[in-house]
Amino acid sequence: MNKIFKLITLIYFSLFSINLALSAESFFDEALKKYQDKKYDDARFMLERNIVFNPKDAKSYLYLAKIYNHEKNQKKEEYNLDTALLIEPNNEEVILMLMKIALKKSNYSKVKNLSQTFVKVCDELCDENNEIQKSLKNIEPENES
Repeated sequence: MNKIFKLITLIYFSLFSINLALSAESFFDEALKKYQDKKYDDARFMLERNIVFNPKDAKSYLYLAKIYNHEKNQKKEEYNLDTALLIEPNNEEVILMLMKIALKKSNYSKVKNLSQTFVKVCDELCDENNEIQKSLKNIEPENES
């Protein structure tokens, strides 16, 4: 009887874990569809739900940052990008978005530091870094921080 109870408990927890993993995956997929349909409030809700089940999902934080970018909420955008960068330090899209925020804030030293990392990890977005570097060269040295 004890062996049967252990077996049933093991099966129950296995199914629960699989169900939990699949539901977290479906939250992100659903959020991505909502984001692509420009339903940002619904997408944000689904991404936040996904983060509850999978707090180390850098893509969820990235898309939350993109939503906050659309909403012009730079503080929350930067917070989510910083979180995504902690989870996935080589994410070129996150680094690029942080560079653009730092450029808007005139934090040129941060742009240069992020750019050094970006050059090491860039795969698809390397041209965008070149544009940022050109804009940095046009700024007078006395304006650097």
